[in-house]
Amino acid sequence: MLHEFINWLLLTVHDWGYAGIFILMALESTVLPVPSELVVIPAGYLAYQGQMSVPLIFLASTLGSLAGAFINYGFALLVGRPFLERYGRYFFVRPPLLHKTDAFFARHGAISTFTGRLIPGIRHLISLPAGLTRMNLLTFSIYTSLGAGLWTLVLIAMGWFIGGNEDLLRDNLPLVTGAVLVFVGLTLGGYILWHRRRG
Repeated sequence: MLHEFINWLLLTVHDWGYAGIFILMALESTVLPVPSELVVIPAGYLAYQGQMSVPLIFLASTLGSLAGAFINYGFALLVGRPFLERYGRYFFVRPPLLHKTDAFFARHGAISTFTGRLIPGIRHLISLPAGLTRMNLLTFSIYTSLGAGLWTLVLIAMGWFIGGNEDLLRDNLPLVTGAVLVFVGLTLGGYILWHRRRG
């Protein structure tokens, strides 16, 4: 079942091409739950296989993320906080998560549109408080592009690594899964510790 799903994912990303990557990453940067990992990692794998271009994947993904971020920014600017507080849940924006994102933005300032792009649960909503506070659009664009670009490079690299080590990963799947979980745990732990020391 998993093998069939992976094959379907690879075929879908290949068939949709760079335009598909742009559209899906734009959706991922809005409030819609489209995991970027399911878009860019397969594209990185296909790049290793010689079926896609790394620079074009990077460009399509980063520009798509920026486009989606502009949609969120403009949406928040247009409707305002009272609307999001009252009706946000109908747009996949639950009030607790909105408050969490607000607090993150308030604590870290404009650069949070860069760092927030790297944090699950925050990354696709960080543009909302930027729009609500009317953050300078050029600064917003630069930080968002840098954060989205860095995240894209990480995902492309993961796909490329999988393509080059497919047999090794298959033979050591439990170990690889454990290593990924440890890495995620250490990353989150390091961020929490850094956050507390700043406080």
